[in-house]
Amino acid sequence: MANPRVLDKRRRSIRNIRKITRTMELIATARFKKAMDRASAATAYTTRITQLVEDLMTSGMEFSHPLLEQRETVRNATLLVLTANRGLCGGFNGNVQRAGFQRWMELKQTIPTCRLEISGKRGIAAFKFRGITPDVAFTHFEDRPAFDEVDVIATRYLEEYITGHLDRLDLAYTKFHGIAKQQVVIETLLPLGTIGGDSTAPTSPAANQPQAEAGARRNIYEFLPSPESILEEVVPTSFKIKLFKCFLDSAVSEQIARMVAMKSATENAGDLIHRLSMQYNRARQSRITSELMDVIGGVEALS
Repeated sequence: MANPRVLDKRRRSIRNIRKITRTMELIATARFKKAMDRASAATAYTTRITQLVEDLMTSGMEFSHPLLEQRETVRNATLLVLTANRGLCGGFNGNVQRAGFQRWMELKQTIPTCRLEISGKRGIAAFKFRGITPDVAFTHFEDRPAFDEVDVIATRYLEEYITGHLDRLDLAYTKFHGIAKQQVVIETLLPLGTIGGDSTAPTSPAANQPQAEAGARRNIYEFLPSPESILEEVVPTSFKIKLFKCFLDSAVSEQIARMVAMKSATENAGDLIHRLSMQYNRARQSRITSELMDVIGGVEALS
């Protein structure tokens, strides 16, 4: 027979855990709403400036920019993996880590010099567990990444690519499509000719447009004072905004994963408390019945 005291102690412990998971769920919900507002606000601008660069590349105009140049031989590559600093968010960290590790092994086999950069304590610990120490680690990005912080990283990548110290930049992160869908993707951000390139998501419709439609976009822009001066600003900005949007997507996806995980934990704790309460009542009733039988037996023995 189960001990009622043990069952009651376990039930109280699970109630305390349920309070914690419920609180974490509410915190994740509040942070998720703020992160989603920031990501949604940046989506339109990111999409438009990326489309602008794609239109210019297919417009038939003769122009050149170092960031648009495709390297014939890729000798230096960098992989950036975006994870979280904290756990308790379901499979968010694990999915990104597995995708990043797979891409890292592919790059190591085909490119002579590879550099690994990881954002998030969970990703850093996971790669170190596999015996891989990142060349650069970031732990200061939380649920509200600032553009100024991302701009420092983006500027370094641009300088390295222009000077020839970087030939390819891959990014592994969780892309935010909506509340019901977040997808782990690996995109090649540099060179910008492949911006938006995704090794796990379906090909975008814009990439499959016929040549006639692409030709219809020609000469739809007028540049003042000159195309070169404007492209000098637009092309680097498009990369910085794209990288910043990736950090925003990762932040909002983390909060969604944590919110769902904590909600599931809270519901499971409630179900477990209900089952323990039934076991406790049965054990308590059985013990009371046993004690009454002992008393009745003692009375009968004395009479």
